[in-house]
Amino acid sequence: MKARVTVTLKNGVLDPQGKAIEGALRSLGVEGIAGVRQGKVFDIELETGDKAEAEASLKAACEKLLANTVIENYRVELI
Repeated sequence: MKARVTVTLKNGVLDPQGKAIEGALRSLGVEGIAGVRQGKVFDIELETGDKAEAEASLKAACEKLLANTVIENYRVELI
């Protein structure tokens, strides 16, 4: 089973990398950018075929390692 975990900063948390990317895009002439928020994507391959077990395992991984839950949100998608 495959999964994708997306980790993003919570609303209200400053994102200096996002601001730097936004500035770089503008300097490259990319128009129409209203704002950029930077995040992380993890593509994970699981040995289990059980959906509930996979979701529980991924949630534990996010809580323990993949996301800093004080300032980040995460979303788990089984694909």
